[in-house]
Parts: sequence; C-alpha cells; structure tokens
Amino acid sequence: MPGVRIIAWPCGGGTMTKESRAFAPRFKKTMAVFFSVITLVGVIPPEHKVRAEGPGEEWAQFRGPNGTGISASKGLPVEFSPTKNVVWKTPLPAGHSSPVLGRDRIFLTGFEDNRLWTIAVARRDGKLLWRREVPRNRADRLQKPNNPASPSPVTDGENVFVFFQDFGLLAYDKDGKERWRVPLGPFNSYYGMAASPILVDDLVVLPCDQDTGSYMLAVEKKTGRTRWRIERPEVISGYSTPIIYRPNGGPAQIVVPESFQLSAYSVTNGEKVWWVRGLACEMKSIPALEGDTIYINGWGWPENQPGKQIKVAPFEEILPKHDANKDGKIAKAEAPDEKLKSEIYFNTFDLDRDGVLNARDWEVYRAMMAAENGLLAIRLGGRGDMTDKNILWRYQRPVPQVPSTLLYKGVLYMVNDGGVLISFDPATGKVLKQGRLEGAIDKYFASPVAADDKVYMVGEGGAVSVLKADGDWRILAVNNLEDECFATPAISGGRIYVRTRGALYCFAKLD
Repeated sequence: MPGVRIIAWPCGGGTMTKESRAFAPRFKKTMAVFFSVITLVGVIPPEHKVRAEGPGEEWAQFRGPNGTGISASKGLPVEFSPTKNVVWKTPLPAGHSSPVLGRDRIFLTGFEDNRLWTIAVARRDGKLLWRREVPRNRADRLQKPNNPASPSPVTDGENVFVFFQDFGLLAYDKDGKERWRVPLGPFNSYYGMAASPILVDDLVVLPCDQDTGSYMLAVEKKTGRTRWRIERPEVISGYSTPIIYRPNGGPAQIVVPESFQLSAYSVTNGEKVWWVRGLACEMKSIPALEGDTIYINGWGWPENQPGKQIKVAPFEEILPKHDANKDGKIAKAEAPDEKLKSEIYFNTFDLDRDGVLNARDWEVYRAMMAAENGLLAIRLGGRGDMTDKNILWRYQRPVPQVPSTLLYKGVLYMVNDGGVLISFDPATGKVLKQGRLEGAIDKYFASPVAADDKVYMVGEGGAVSVLKADGDWRILAVNNLEDECFATPAISGGRIYVRTRGALYCFAKLD
C-alpha cells in the first residue's frame, strides 16, 4: 500500500520469533479489525510530510523531568485525532503505565493473562523494537481501574527499569537484554501497587507503600544489589511516585507523599530527614516542584472534606460495647454502624485481611476519618517535624483523587472529576479561574502536562483538552481519541505521545 505506514503489534521487523508466534494468536481478532480500518491505524498520509523530530528533552520517568509534567518542546499540535496529525499509531496490550522516552525509543509495560511485558518501540516510526516477558506467578490484590501494569518505567537512556507488583523490579539494556531482576512481594494493598520507580544518581528507588509492612527500597542501577531498605510501618495505603529534592550543601533527598504526611529521606542511607503532617490519608498524586516549594493534592474519603469528618471513639471504648464474642476484636457483624459494616469500608480498614478489626486497624480507621482532603503548598527542607514551619497555604475545597497538579509558567492547575479545572496563584493559593472543560466532562486519572504555552489534559473517555496556558486559561481544542485513557502523556521534540487502552499514538504538526 504505497505511501502508508502501518505499525502492527506484535511482529516488528517481519521475522517472528518463538515468543512472537506464541503471542500473535491472541491478537488475531484485534489485527483483523486493525487492517479493516486501515486509515485509523499507524498511518502517515502520503500527501503530508512529518517534520523531523526536534532535539529530545528528558522525559525519562513517569510524568517527565522529576515528575513536573513540563517539556521545553515547541511546535506541538493543537488539534489531533485518530485520523489527524497522527505520525504513527502502535497497538499495545493492556496496561496503564505511561510512556517514558529514552533517546531513540519509548518504553512501556503491559500484560495479558499471566504474562507481564516490557516493551520498546522506536520514537521515529512506532516500530516494535523488542518486548520481554516475565511470568505473573501470583495475583496480588487489585481493584479497578488499577491493573498489573500500572507503574511506569524509568530510563537512563541506556537501560530501562520496570516494576510489576506480581513480580518485582527488572532492568534491561536499551536492546532488551536483561541485566538483573529483584523479586519483590507479595504485597498487601487494597487497590494494588501503583508507585513508579525513579532514578536518583546511581540508584533505582521504589516506595512500596501498603497496608502492612511498608518500606522504601534503593538498589544499585548497575547490579540490582540493595544499597538500603527502610521500613516504614507508619505508612499505609499509598500510591504516589516520589520526586527528588537537592538542597544546597547536602545530599539529595527523596520526597514522598505518604498517608497523613509528606516525608523526605536521604539518598545516602534512607534516613528520614524531615516531614510535614496534614496530608490526606491516602495519597496518589506526585508533587509539583518549583525551587524550594512543592504543591501536593490528596483525597482519601468523602468524609475527609473539612467539616464532614467523623469522630470515632477509641478502641478501648468500642470494645466493651460491641465485642459480642469477647475475642478482643471487632468483626463485621459487630461494627458499631452500618457504614463500617459495608464491604468497602470494613475491608479497607481490615489491614491484615484477617476478617476482624484489631486495635491497630481501629486506630487507623480513627485517623483516616479525622484526616482532611486538600491541596497544600509546602516549603521544603529542615530537620524533624516541620509542620508548623513549612506549610505555606492550604486549599480545602474538593480536590482530585488521582491526577496531580501542574505548575507551569507561574500558574498552578488542578483538574477534578467532572472536568472542573481550577487555576491558582502558586504564591498565595488564590483561585484565578474555575470552570468546566466543555466537551471533556469526565473522570480524570491522567495528570496534566504542558509545553509550548499549552496545557494538555486527558479524560478517561479519551477527550484531550488543549488549553492556552494562562491564569485565565481558555480551551483551544478538545480532541476525541475514541478510547479510554488512564496513562499520562509524554512530550518531546515537537511530539506528544498518548497511550489509550489499546494503542500508543504519536501526534505532531504535519506539514
């Protein structure tokens, strides 16, 4: 078919390996559809030329440079769709991991049945370069929309590092040769693991926040050997990817949103250096950093809205009144109110999954019901508990559950479910504008990204809003990708890479 480029999964390069032959039948039906709608799949129309990709900016981890969501790229498209301004489209297996960029290739993860995949495709044309499989030997707890391939890879350009909750950490070189593996788990998280690994100097760092036995791990990126592991028993129910803070005159610090607090750990040995209390009970977002200030939003339960908290009596008061069988614990049937007897509430607070609430479970329940949702501006640095000194301002009206804030060109952006977008003055927390993203009123899981004086926001249903970056933002276009989107886009070299449920798109301005 002259003039048309088609990118077909999984048989990149034309020669099917044994692995390819095993994988291909499962995509037979998909590929039949793929070829029947040829104009929608991986097509570069012959009448257009693709601009050469500009110099690549670092987008080596989840949400780009240090998780900021910002690229210096120019010339990005405003309008695009499955048939407009498509450089290429590559079908992918299921997975919510976001694309990360390593020089001339893109890394992602995926899964199918009991297989976990690490995938590399070419940035230039979307061609599958390689994929590597490890078995899914167990199925740790997961709740939708999380899935076994939610954490995103991280790359140093020469190697890629990935984490699967049902396997552990793995490292491959850029050509797909396995360098090392570190089996981890099983994990005990209500929704499943979601934090992505990051690179700090010569280390791969991964927070493993769960309902019991939380820890943070740092392994040497060359060998996978453990440099340090810090137990964090006070941390529960966390899904946030950390960022790096480099204070003047000291070693780098790993800043992690945790349940109820923000904490900073020394890269050197994992020592907890300082912390700020007052975060939500369940953190999912990645902080936005500028200078020595970060902005972090957190949402746990509807009851955590200021003024709606539920006061829960201490365990020693509850036990004599409700422990009918006198076993020193509270069973579901013994719970003092109907809400706690519901499956989601009781199972959430049954941290060790033994079917009853013990004293620790109950105290976590008390703390979670007393916590507050909100957006905080926090000054970084210090020693020990910095709560009274480092909180600059709070915004405590409804905030997103999953998407992170975006700080771009002096404006802080935050998108809520329902497509409600709020812009703030980051210095004061003053609301500059609040409005709905008309045409994109949806749930939001992807975090906003920005470049070229534009902000990109991706709804679950596949509507991508493109905004003029400004405190008084305005919508330039709403682009429908006609598929679900959970991953955060990547931007570099005049291109934006968007993963949908079934494919990875590369969009650019076509001449």
